[in-house]
Amino acid sequence: MKKIEAIIKPTKLEDVKNSLEKAGYISLTITEVKGRGQQKGIKQVWRGREYTVDVLPKVKVEVIVKDENEDEVIGIIQQSAKTDSFGDGKIFVIPVEKIIRIRTGESGADAL
Repeated sequence: MKKIEAIIKPTKLEDVKNSLEKAGYISLTITEVKGRGQQKGIKQVWRGREYTVDVLPKVKVEVIVKDENEDEVIGIIQQSAKTDSFGDGKIFVIPVEKIIRIRTGESGADAL
C-alpha cells in the first residue's frame, strides 16, 4: 500500500477532490498547510510598499491506496491540480506498512 501526499493550491482542492471521488477514491484527509517552494514566496504591493510573502497557504491531500492504484491516483491529482504556473505543488509517495481500522480491527487492504 502507498500513502500519496499532494501539496496543492487551495483553489484546486475541489477539482482534485471531485476527480478522485469520480474515480472511486472517496477516503482522503485534507489539511491546511503553509509552505514555499523554489520561488521562495511571492512579492506583493500594499499601499505602495512592496513586501515578500515567503510562506503561502497550501492544502495537503492524503490518500492511501493499493500499490496497483498508485499511478492512477497520481495521474488524477496531477491532472486536476495543474495550472501551469509556479506553486502548483508536489506529490509524494510513501510506503505504508500496515493499516488497522479502529472500529473493526480489520487490517491491510481490508481496512481501506
